[in-house]
Amino acid sequence: MKTPPPLLPFFLSLLFSSAISSAVAADSGGSAVNSPFVPRDYILLDCGESGQHRDSNNRTWDGDAGSKYSPPSQNFVSSTASDQDSSVPQYPYLTARIFTSPYTYSFPLGPGRKFLRLYFYPSNYSGRAASSAIFSVTAGPITLLQNFSAYQTAQALNFVYLIREYSLNVSSPALNLTFTPSINYTNSYAFINGIEIVSMPDIFSSPTPLLVTGSSSSTLFPIVDDWALQTVYRLNVGGQAISPTADSGLFRSWADDSPYINGAGFGVTYSADPNVTIEYSNALPEYIAPVDVYSTARSMGPSATVNLNYNLSWILSVDAGFFYLVRLHFCEIQYPITKINQRVFNIYLNNQTAQVGADVIGWSGGIGKPVHEDYVVITSGSGMVDLWLALHPNTQSKSQFYDSILNGIEVFKLQNTNNSLAGPNPDFLPQPDVELDRILVKKDSSKSSKIPGIVGGVIGSVAFLAICYFAVVICGRRKKKEGKDSSASDGFSGWLPISLYGNSHSAGSAKTNTTGSYTASLPSNLCRHFSFSEIKAATNGFDEELLLGVGGFGKVYKGEIDDGTKVAIKRGNPMSGQGVHEFQTEIEMLSKLRHRHLVSLIGYCEENQEMILVYDYMAHGTFREHLYKTQKPPLPWKERLGICIGAARGLHYLHTGAKHTIIHRDVKTTNILLDEKWVAKVSDFGLSKTGPTLDNTHVSTVVKGSFGYLDPEYFRRQQLTDKSDVYSFGVVLFEALCARPVLNPSLPKEQVSLAEWARHCQKKGILDQIMDPYLKGKIAPECFKKFAETAEKCVSDNSIDRPAMGDVLWNLEFALQMQESAEESNGELMSCGMSDGEATPLMVGGGKKVVDDPVMDTSMTTTTTMTSSAVSIGGRSVNSEDSDGLTPSAVFSQIMNPKGR
Repeated sequence: MKTPPPLLPFFLSLLFSSAISSAVAADSGGSAVNSPFVPRDYILLDCGESGQHRDSNNRTWDGDAGSKYSPPSQNFVSSTASDQDSSVPQYPYLTARIFTSPYTYSFPLGPGRKFLRLYFYPSNYSGRAASSAIFSVTAGPITLLQNFSAYQTAQALNFVYLIREYSLNVSSPALNLTFTPSINYTNSYAFINGIEIVSMPDIFSSPTPLLVTGSSSSTLFPIVDDWALQTVYRLNVGGQAISPTADSGLFRSWADDSPYINGAGFGVTYSADPNVTIEYSNALPEYIAPVDVYSTARSMGPSATVNLNYNLSWILSVDAGFFYLVRLHFCEIQYPITKINQRVFNIYLNNQTAQVGADVIGWSGGIGKPVHEDYVVITSGSGMVDLWLALHPNTQSKSQFYDSILNGIEVFKLQNTNNSLAGPNPDFLPQPDVELDRILVKKDSSKSSKIPGIVGGVIGSVAFLAICYFAVVICGRRKKKEGKDSSASDGFSGWLPISLYGNSHSAGSAKTNTTGSYTASLPSNLCRHFSFSEIKAATNGFDEELLLGVGGFGKVYKGEIDDGTKVAIKRGNPMSGQGVHEFQTEIEMLSKLRHRHLVSLIGYCEENQEMILVYDYMAHGTFREHLYKTQKPPLPWKERLGICIGAARGLHYLHTGAKHTIIHRDVKTTNILLDEKWVAKVSDFGLSKTGPTLDNTHVSTVVKGSFGYLDPEYFRRQQLTDKSDVYSFGVVLFEALCARPVLNPSLPKEQVSLAEWARHCQKKGILDQIMDPYLKGKIAPECFKKFAETAEKCVSDNSIDRPAMGDVLWNLEFALQMQESAEESNGELMSCGMSDGEATPLMVGGGKKVVDDPVMDTSMTTTTTMTSSAVSIGGRSVNSEDSDGLTPSAVFSQIMNPKGR
């Protein structure tokens, strides 16, 4: 077991708080089971404004100009945002109060707990740059924010505006809220757009201390009534977002939980049975959570076999170094779950057992009766880290259904011993040599309904996964001793990724030096497990002379295994922006996919807290290495086109080769590798996602990828489709043609983004003027026209206007045919002056029919050896095929006749 942190004795010395019922009576004048809470104090202050205004939720805001809460001062000014994004509500975000020295609002309030909500819209105010607003905020003795940058936070998290929500216990006659510009930054200032204060019942008090998850039974944690908390997440599990006006008088926002679900194990969602009524009680009144939270749920699904082989899990990014109160809401709302021991499951937090044998009916007393359970967990490390929540069926109970259920999640940060809730500003999205404020894409109004649902601003929607310092995975993803965690004496437990349908084998069979057992889904004939000693030997102790490059995951070394087979060995870096989840995804994807144009994963190593991947060695490196910023000779046009065709084949296979689409999500020229024969292979599947089912058009997920290649629609809406890959591939096509970086901030503003500039030039008919000078006069006009039109369609703003990857591939094959035909006929290759006519596609092999196989690009004129084996991803059968023998110029199989399509 982990040693209790040294600050726990301090917590244990604090007095236990009063029961929740007395707190409710003190603030609302009595208990109301089935009626909304009526707040005693209710303040909506529109900063920098005068008069009264109604917001989009029909709530009335009072301007702070001349307000009794705003003492007269010369050190603040009222200002209007220089640029009001269309997705931002007018009130309270249109105006702001600007402070160049410390300023204090004073709010006379009655005693008791209050929700304090701070509203920020980072913009340029009164000629001051948004990036210069760096400041601290205190509420009495509590530090809420320190050296806070709303500008950096909004950009890093992909938000247009921010809401920070806190719960404070007010015992003095007034709450003093102080804004202080940081003295560590030149020209810094503070600002605030809106302040909301609402009385609330003390929903956090507990008559007994809570056990700290992962600690010994003696480590208890009292939630003291005068502590401050910050809301980090509030999620309606299995349901839609809930607006503040639908929340029982407390005006809380509840967000959709689906963007935070780990992997493809989404489970199933459902609403309450029509015959079930949500029944609150004195022990759990309506203000704990609204009816809409308990009326929807997410469970694992109807198959016990499937459920026993995966976890229903969520990944939530939080600030390291704090204790967190995790509140889980439950309510059985569907028949036949009406009795105890019908659905029993375990709850895990951060790979530690938080609850064994959770039985909602046993807790609540019947169907339709809500209940919540609270847990405390501590996070270690620095910066942003992942808080994992996982549910898994409990088999010891021999329950009727091997399943789990959850209705709502709330996560609250608890103040530390320094009376602080302040965490660091999240890092900007990594993009070398890019001026972020010039390339940040505007978010559209469709996202505005989701943003208020995630209060606290510390949300991972676009925040990249912080790498853990040790390899962890959810408890339920390995066989566990029921009711008992692995102790420290067990040594480091071998981490092994699994899919929804896994096979079990012992740790020893996987060549590890650890004890215990786990579940794996990696067939031995597809993916090999290397020992760390084998990896060290292959790389000569990670000799820097063998270094091939450094990527987001870590360093890549050239190595030799077995009988001298050359391999590329990618070693995870604990300080990188990628971690366990990417490591797991890469193995799960590549161990089950085999295709000529996908990089082959040979194996992996996860010993000694290492995360190492072993691939086939790609002798010619990345596609980008041969385009620009290189000493290598420029690639001829046909070779570039052949590489693009190969990459398109690989992506087309991902999009169509399985029952459900696999979306790569990080298509770029550095992820297209070239082997010794210049065959292109798509690589790096750490960010890949399983695509939507037939019943859905997209996958809702936090935005990940690389700036310059990011689909703007995905960026705005957080809705991922296979057309997101098409957009990124369109950027690759322009990159191949123009041989310049996709983002170059040294150029004039309109030319910074290659996608936007090339599309503009194509529409103006001047694309040939920005192409690689080396290619001048070497591309057939018909080929150029088809290639340019294809790239332009790929980077359309709206996904509906983009072609499918199969169509992209067809067009590129067509363009290659026209290039070869022009060369064979000795036609003059002009510098791309386009003709009005368009060539007719040629037949393959002198008129022979091409096999119509949308997955494998093989023809009757090519001798091909194919092997096929059925594998499973998330319960779906995938034919893993190898198309060795094809050349990059082989014609795509959908060219069926001389007339084309």
